[in-house]
Amino acid sequence: MSTTLETLQAEVLRLSPSDRARLLDRLIASLDVDTQAEDAWDAVADQREGELETGSAQAVPLDVAIARLEARFPG
Repeated sequence: MSTTLETLQAEVLRLSPSDRARLLDRLIASLDVDTQAEDAWDAVADQREGELETGSAQAVPLDVAIARLEARFPG
C-alpha cells in the first residue's frame, strides 16, 4: 500500500462510525456510475408506474413477490 493510501486510511479510521459509513456510501456510489444502466432502470420504473396508474398491471404484496422469486430461484 502506498504511503498516501496508508495516510488516508489512518485519517478515515479516525472518523466516527457514522461518518465512515457516509463516506463508504459515497465511495460505493462513485464506483456504480453507469448512466446508460441508470437511464434504462429509470425508464422501466416509469413504465411500471404508468402501468399501475392505468390499471394495466396489478400491484403484488411484497411477501407474495418474495415467495414467487424464491420458488423461481431456489437456493
